[in-house]
Amino acid sequence: MDKQRYNIGYALFALAMVFAFQAWLAMRDVVVLDYSAFLSQLHAGKIYTVTVTETRIEGTFTEPVDGKHQFVTARVEPGFAAELEKAGVRFAGASDETWLTTLMSWVLPALFFVAIWAFFFRRIADRQGMGGLVNIGKSRAKVYVERKTGVTFDDVAGVDEAKAELQEIVSFLNERDKYSRLGARIPKGILLVGPPGTGKTLLARAIAGEAGVPFFSISGSEFVEMFVGVGAARVRDLFEQARKAAPCIIFIDELDALGRARTAISGLGGGDEKEQTLNQLLSELDGFDPSVGIVLLGATNRPEILDAALLRSGRFDRQIVVDRPDRKGREDILKVHTRKVKLAAGVDLDQIAGITTGFTGADLANLVNEATIIATRRGAQSVEMADMTAAVERIIAGAERKTRRLGPEERRRVAYHEMGHALAAAALPGADAVHKVSIIPRSIGALGYTMQRPTEDRFLITLGELKDRMTVLMAGRAAESLVFGEVSTGASDDLAKATDIARECVTRFGMSAEVGQAVLEARQMQWLGDRQAGSVTRDYSEATAREVDLAIRNMLDEAFEKAKALLTARRGDLDAGSRLLLDRETITPADFPPLLRQPQTVAGASHPGRAAGD
Repeated sequence: MDKQRYNIGYALFALAMVFAFQAWLAMRDVVVLDYSAFLSQLHAGKIYTVTVTETRIEGTFTEPVDGKHQFVTARVEPGFAAELEKAGVRFAGASDETWLTTLMSWVLPALFFVAIWAFFFRRIADRQGMGGLVNIGKSRAKVYVERKTGVTFDDVAGVDEAKAELQEIVSFLNERDKYSRLGARIPKGILLVGPPGTGKTLLARAIAGEAGVPFFSISGSEFVEMFVGVGAARVRDLFEQARKAAPCIIFIDELDALGRARTAISGLGGGDEKEQTLNQLLSELDGFDPSVGIVLLGATNRPEILDAALLRSGRFDRQIVVDRPDRKGREDILKVHTRKVKLAAGVDLDQIAGITTGFTGADLANLVNEATIIATRRGAQSVEMADMTAAVERIIAGAERKTRRLGPEERRRVAYHEMGHALAAAALPGADAVHKVSIIPRSIGALGYTMQRPTEDRFLITLGELKDRMTVLMAGRAAESLVFGEVSTGASDDLAKATDIARECVTRFGMSAEVGQAVLEARQMQWLGDRQAGSVTRDYSEATAREVDLAIRNMLDEAFEKAKALLTARRGDLDAGSRLLLDRETITPADFPPLLRQPQTVAGASHPGRAAGD
């Protein structure tokens, strides 16, 4: 910024010198006359040409005067000039403007337009990613210090294992002599991997806050520019700044934008710039000494696409997984986010943690905020349990759309559909317990929903439990077929989820007797969801593909028939629950006891057990 000010100052000085030079050239060959002298020259016949303006008279002599052919004089009002001439008074005209005002009349508008041009050009350059034109090679890293980050390990919850490993980094930055005594060195680079929203960036800032050292934060995408060599220059500049500020922490977020694996054709389509930037980062990692107190942290959601040279020992030595929190972790995260929230006495955070399986730290922060908004909207003095539950439903199923009016027959079909899900979940030991059933349409397109609540976190799931999940998913479709004699499009999402479970049983888990115990589709995407482009590798023949399709169909048919038989045996509960649901629109197991977990098992059901939610 200082260099930019200097450049603008030089430009203005040069502009002023140009104006001064032009004025000197204009006046070099011109005689400045008093008006009385002009009249004398006029009466003597020495004036050849005259140009008259409102304030000036310019012209040429018939013969040179002092070697100059041109003259200029300030005009005096003719009548007044005649009176002065009669009185024999020497007089001259004068202009209200001076050379300074004349110069400023040119300079100020020029400065104004230059300032406007510089402002808008900088805005457009930053918006279009053309910052290299203005600030080639300069790092965009934002430097934080401990008092500005305002984040410590007390603000991070649900990732105790990751915190324990990162405590070593803080200890090294604060007590380097302790480690050097035995010859130990801190890892050059630490890579934080995990799903989005699990707190990787928050952890990095907490390290800086605990250690009280400068914190250089930059996104991997900011190194990638349209100009070749700019990214590499920014990497050099970043590490140069870090060396001057050591001990410090360098944090590169979204490292996959910078460190994507190189291929044989990576030089095409702008790959040269990315490859040069990556090579410069590798060079810097090899060149800096960790003993000076520089710690490099990286974060990514896609570790599988990073270049192997980046992950080898001596560069990013350590990988720390920041995964979705378990039930205890979710409760701890909720406690952190509810510190400044006024909770009612009946709010049970453990219960909220139980119905938020799969939520990340960011999801839980959003949950608390949504609950606070709901409580504020109804004018409450504190956030109650109902507000937290409503926030969970808002995040999972979307906002209620009470203005969407269904016809009587459609409402009846939706009620039977949802009650089919709920009764199957209550009867099958491998399914999650029912928390709430509703037929109020939601913004994501659902006409109703059945919320299930896992009783504990599970890390292993048996074939029987997976089959029970498919049965619960197919139960809505089975209820429609049982009561109305045909199915509707309302079960499309249930059918898609059941199909995914069946496909994974056959192709990933080797749970099909027809296909055998083989992994046919290896999942590569670990953190960004399933079934993304390029996430599944198919490596089997067409004959095997047919066997896979038949096995999936058989499992779905088996789940459908099992659900239909279960609901046929409980037809009375199905009819009574649907009528109650039509009347109240939302019910819980407390409102309808048949929705409580049934102690007995049905014929053909899996062995007792409870599974974690998706």
